[in-house]
Amino acid sequence: MPIVETYELSKTYRSGYLKKTSVPALVGISLHVEAGEIFGLLGPNGAGKTTFVKILLSIVRPSGGSAQLLSKPIGDVRSRERCGYLPENHRYPTFLTAAETLHFFGELNGIPKVRLKERSLQLLEFVGLKDWSDRKIQKFSKGMLQRLGLAQALLNDPQVLFLDEPTDGVDPIGRKDMRDLFLKLKKDGVSIFLNSHLLSEVEMISDKVAILNKGKLVKVGTLDEVRGGATVHHIQINGSLTLQQLQTLGLDPSCVQSVDTVTTLSVTTDAELNRTIDLLRSWGIMIKSITQQKSSLEDSFLKLVTTENPT
Repeated sequence: MPIVETYELSKTYRSGYLKKTSVPALVGISLHVEAGEIFGLLGPNGAGKTTFVKILLSIVRPSGGSAQLLSKPIGDVRSRERCGYLPENHRYPTFLTAAETLHFFGELNGIPKVRLKERSLQLLEFVGLKDWSDRKIQKFSKGMLQRLGLAQALLNDPQVLFLDEPTDGVDPIGRKDMRDLFLKLKKDGVSIFLNSHLLSEVEMISDKVAILNKGKLVKVGTLDEVRGGATVHHIQINGSLTLQQLQTLGLDPSCVQSVDTVTTLSVTTDAELNRTIDLLRSWGIMIKSITQQKSSLEDSFLKLVTTENPT
């Protein structure tokens, strides 16, 4: 069952004198997200990621198109009741303790008080804040506040979890802990919609990703589909090659790099790899190493965004 379906979804903000200036935030976004996935929404700052999430949760109204959340039109209270949301740059009253913060939001969710106390303790333990439950959050680090925010988003036992930059400003150890929690939630049946500009984080845990740029959907698919599946083989040899040998190999000059006494030849196909190895051996050249390098999500992201924004 799809958790998110959008059709030509658009949002235009008005600004300036008498609201006459149009600022397009989203332009005709059609997207389909299946249940059980960790779905990553990527894009540079200002790409429209947060606006997209806020429209799905009825915090912002769309200017055009349509969308469904859990097979119901956005705005339907029944679908929002089954969602958890961790906004970007969330703020909680600093005079409250972690437990009091969860009690406050739990009451806003309509969770019975008898269940709320037990649920709060369970979630604080789940996010690693059990020993900090009675400490005022003014003493919390950025990572601890993000953990508390995740606990808040899980109070109503959601079917879908929307996370807006959940690891932004968190140290490497904290990001690793948060990733582990996301994977555990997925294993427990929670679908996760992850909005982030931290590409390496998304690449580690996402099943599918979409890339937004200037409000437009640039690419969507599995990680391999978005990365393009390209593999580069790097062949390292000691020493250098003669001009005649380079001409026989027929490689583009950009595929041959020499640093000190080591030369690296880069090829992209199995046929090129085998032909290059055969020629090197026929010339009595010792191969030092052969490594594979797959195109990263960051490589594809930069290529797609740069294509959309030629300089």
